[in-house]
Amino acid sequence: MKLFRPAGELGARMEESAARHLQRAGLKIKARNYRCRHGEIDLIARDGDTLVFVEVRYRRSSRYGSASATVDARKQRKLLATADSYLQQHRLDCPCRFDVVAIEGDAGNIQWIENAFGAL
Repeated sequence: MKLFRPAGELGARMEESAARHLQRAGLKIKARNYRCRHGEIDLIARDGDTLVFVEVRYRRSSRYGSASATVDARKQRKLLATADSYLQQHRLDCPCRFDVVAIEGDAGNIQWIENAFGAL
């Protein structure tokens, strides 16, 4: 019997799985769930000199499309605006990229898409 899990709890578990995956690959997590008026960025990490803004997406199954496909042009614009806010707030001028960590099914099925999109 499956127990109901609140969406926030499941999302937090998936973000933690994504963070561990990125840390094993050598990235250093700098912030989690950064919020501003434009939106939210799930994870912000350092990969050498590059600041990485990470969107974590989860789908129980790919029946209606992949988790990564849910990062559409509208979501990308929100992420770009949120990242710009973060950079301004912290007075940072460094190379940046946008990655997507897509998780489907259980937390072990992780697809990390580096440089998933750039400025529109």
